[in-house]
Amino acid sequence: MNQRLRRLLAASSAVCAIAWSAGCSNVDGPKAPQAQPGRFASPNPGSVNTYWIQAPDGLILVDTLRTPADARKAITEIKKTGKPVAAILLTHSHPDHVGGAGAFHEAFPKAPIHASAATDKAMREDKRGFYPLARSANPAFPAKVTYADRSFPDGSPLQVGGLRFETATFAEGESDTATVYYRPDTGALFSGDLATGKVTPALIEGNSCGWLQILDRLGKRFPAAKKIYPGHGAPGPTTTLIDEQRRYLQRIRGLVRPAVAPNSPQGTTVTPGEQKSITTEMDRTYPGRPPVADLPTIVQENIKAVARELSAEDLAKTPAACSDKPQEGTLPAPASTYVGAVNGGDLDALAGAFAPDAEVVDVGRRIQGRAAIRAWAKDEVIGGKLTVTKVVGNRPGYQRLLVHFAPGGTGGFDAYYAFTVVGSSITRAELTYAD
Repeated sequence: MNQRLRRLLAASSAVCAIAWSAGCSNVDGPKAPQAQPGRFASPNPGSVNTYWIQAPDGLILVDTLRTPADARKAITEIKKTGKPVAAILLTHSHPDHVGGAGAFHEAFPKAPIHASAATDKAMREDKRGFYPLARSANPAFPAKVTYADRSFPDGSPLQVGGLRFETATFAEGESDTATVYYRPDTGALFSGDLATGKVTPALIEGNSCGWLQILDRLGKRFPAAKKIYPGHGAPGPTTTLIDEQRRYLQRIRGLVRPAVAPNSPQGTTVTPGEQKSITTEMDRTYPGRPPVADLPTIVQENIKAVARELSAEDLAKTPAACSDKPQEGTLPAPASTYVGAVNGGDLDALAGAFAPDAEVVDVGRRIQGRAAIRAWAKDEVIGGKLTVTKVVGNRPGYQRLLVHFAPGGTGGFDAYYAFTVVGSSITRAELTYAD
């Protein structure tokens, strides 16, 4: 896959903020027009979202920002709708999502604040001492946290403002506990920080493996979800945001693991040189991504937390979702040959993995026949490094892989490789960018 084409595609794409806008009427049915959720994002660094959802009885707000000052800016936008606020929902207990609750409660005193039982308990106990830490780091964080005045059983449906939400509560991931809210009528999933949009996440709680397992469960729990509205970053397609979050976690784990291996320079201690190398690689893979917190060293802190986690991990008991590579035997023989040939620089073996009349579709460009595929691989593939991150599609004769390809052996990008296999040969390979 050509890096020049990659850069051209990246340069031509743009990310748009979600605004309050009316949807189109369904002329074939009795459904009323749906409005997209409104969104306010506080300024960077550490931008965080609050959403407002149009409901029969008014607006339903999701999360309350980091500080009362940020909340008041959002309140100004919300009041422009001219609609009352019927309810406020909290996704999790982290300070950047609950710090503005008091300002919201003051502005909309008739709107109850809802939280799952687990989130309510986490807020009131604050076992990690996040709220005093937030106050010491940011004087604008409130002296007193405003708690939910209504809690609901974890995982139970929630009826508020004339709308029904399905909920799910997950433990030991991005946060100690997190609740997501799903609208079955629109396919909108409010994920909190479980799946965020093109930001640098915080892994300081040291539960990257738990987070990866939650991402698998999240997709299975809400298979019909169309769009995720995350706690940080822009909303996007559900599978895209979940896959992107998964790739980030797997990437940093894969980079940190060698640094804490027993045979590394200082054993389980990450040396300054190793930390610099990992930070450089993460910055190269995910350039320009704003942090979810006002923490200049967030990548370095993430590396330290992941290092502690991996040092305590038993590789023999590591769940499949947390493995740096797919388990042995999960790739069909021709696909395994292709991956091995790329990493071994074996052009003959790579070409031999394909049927004589096979086709490669490289981001829309078609390469037909084994000889042409060999020439393409010589120019654009051999010399690179291919890492299979995850098997994302699997059926007889077909497998779709999420991979990381580094053309020169370092840096690179994520992509999807879909192989169609007949017998012992690849008959078609389609390569597309993951972002």
